[in-house]
Amino acid sequence: MIETLPLNALRAFVMAARSESFKQAAADLHVTAGAVSRQIRRLETQLGALVFERHAHGVRLNALGQTLWASADSALICLDEAFEQARAPGASTAGSQRLVVSAPPSFVQAWLLPRLAGFDAQDAEVELQASQVMEQPAWQSRAGTLAQPTLAIRYGRGPWPGVSSQALMSDVLYPVCAPSLLGARWQWDAPRDLAGQELLHVSWPSSQGVAFTGWRDWFDAFDAQDVDIAVRHRYSLFSMAIDQAVAGQGVVLASHAIVARYIQRGELVAPFGARFVMPAPLSYDLITPEHGQPPPVVARFSQWLLAQAQAFEQHMPRPVEPLSD
Repeated sequence: MIETLPLNALRAFVMAARSESFKQAAADLHVTAGAVSRQIRRLETQLGALVFERHAHGVRLNALGQTLWASADSALICLDEAFEQARAPGASTAGSQRLVVSAPPSFVQAWLLPRLAGFDAQDAEVELQASQVMEQPAWQSRAGTLAQPTLAIRYGRGPWPGVSSQALMSDVLYPVCAPSLLGARWQWDAPRDLAGQELLHVSWPSSQGVAFTGWRDWFDAFDAQDVDIAVRHRYSLFSMAIDQAVAGQGVVLASHAIVARYIQRGELVAPFGARFVMPAPLSYDLITPEHGQPPPVVARFSQWLLAQAQAFEQHMPRPVEPLSD
């Protein structure tokens, strides 16, 4: 029976199922979309049933496809791991110790990258991907293919479907600006002191459709509903708004994880000190494959990452309870 098992078709199916896209699967496998489609048809012929629903805008897994994907994905991961374990010591190991970490761009730049030198990668290849798009991670990410995340860090609200996830750290929001914007004053007294200041707005597309907390939420929480928040400058990345704030171009309502390093270096200040700190409704989560066991380098990185996040969170400003009627 094993001779008739369509391994190539199963691999094409698993790649297509991850993204629900024949085109994306073709890019991942370095073949044409037509080749992926033919492999899927071959699989469906052997099964005697369809695994995808075809529609005008692409394909979608049906119930049978969902069931098969859960088993096939795990089985192929196990085969990959078994092959790596059986590989002769002198054989090439290119890609066998590859760690691909996907995280939001501003988080990569401001939080993860400055800490990465502290991780002992040993002989592993570590690749960082700056992305906010939710992708299915896989335990093995090999050289010579489009790098699929081994694990991911995402900012949002769990649970995340189709993956395993655990809390990495919570977040708080508070205004920051360049020291020059305060002038001779050491601090501002109340949220209304921001009236007339240039407010820098951050708005990014959430894969969960969750609205990001903005200036209106912050002013309302601290009883300053009448302050004008006219939008003149809006940015899709925190890092872009932070750069403008450092340049003295305005005040940004920022995530602590993103601005802590800038405050430590004296490039930004919190004009209200430890006051008016708002708990963020979103948090950072560590996303891993739903099935299978992590390779040693991934397990070590996950433990290191969680320890880094725990140490950072211990020094996070304490949120102030928003005012209520």
